[in-house]
Amino acid sequence: MAKIAVLGSGTGSNFQALMKEFGDEIVLVISDQPGAGILEKAKAFGIPTAVEEGGVDLSLRILNRLGGIDLICLAGFMRLVKDPLLSAFPNRILNIHPSLLPMYPGRAAWEQALADKVEVTGCTVHYVDAGIDTGEVILQEKVVILIDDTAETLHARIQIAEHRTYPEAVRLALKKMSGGA
Repeated sequence: MAKIAVLGSGTGSNFQALMKEFGDEIVLVISDQPGAGILEKAKAFGIPTAVEEGGVDLSLRILNRLGGIDLICLAGFMRLVKDPLLSAFPNRILNIHPSLLPMYPGRAAWEQALADKVEVTGCTVHYVDAGIDTGEVILQEKVVILIDDTAETLHARIQIAEHRTYPEAVRLALKKMSGGA
């Protein structure tokens, strides 16, 4: 059984989606925000939590908490992951992003898609590398932009897709880690 750590900064909706599929395997939740909803959700499930606020050595401090962890899932973690964490977990850090990468990397991707009047956006699960949303894509799901969409309605529909896509991508990553195809 794999041991998974989830890093998040927000409410924890993707964390909840992961819990439904990997509850026994998620053994730690770390946030950079002391009041983040993800921390309360993790505590409700009895999962140990930690807070590591920003700073130049954030990746090192997080790394020091990850003994025995096999896979890291970023779930709305709004910090750049850097070395030494990247080097310690090559192809073992996943991120969910609210666009069809490589389009709209960075923050508020759904707002960028609306502003550009594209017809389709979606979500992407990818491996984390040193760039911003540039790692190898594991899985994507399309979301059609409706004529009356607002940033809020589009984001909500993208999150529904994320909650389906992220667990499936984690399954694929774990299979690859264990030597499966």
